[in-house]
Amino acid sequence: MKITSFNVNSVNPYNKQQRNVKTAEEKTTFTDKIEISTTAKEMSASSTYSAERAQRIQKLKEEIQSGEYQVDARKVAEDLLKYYRY
Repeated sequence: MKITSFNVNSVNPYNKQQRNVKTAEEKTTFTDKIEISTTAKEMSASSTYSAERAQRIQKLKEEIQSGEYQVDARKVAEDLLKYYRY
C-alpha cells in the first residue's frame, strides 16, 4: 500500500489529542515494604531452639577436640541410602 499526500488536507488528527500531564504533587513514589506475620514474630521471639542448638554444637566441638566423638558408620550408611533411594 502506498500512502501519498494527494488529495489529503494538511490536517493532523493527533495534534488535537490532549496529553495527560501529571503535576509534581500527583507523582507518587513506590517503596518496598516488608510485612512479617505474627507466626514468624513468635518464632523469632522463642530463642529456646537456638540456645539448645548452641549447647549441642558446643558439646560436639568439645567431643571432637578431645577425641571422644564416635561416628556410627551404620547410621551414616542407612541415611545415605534413604537419601539416594527417595
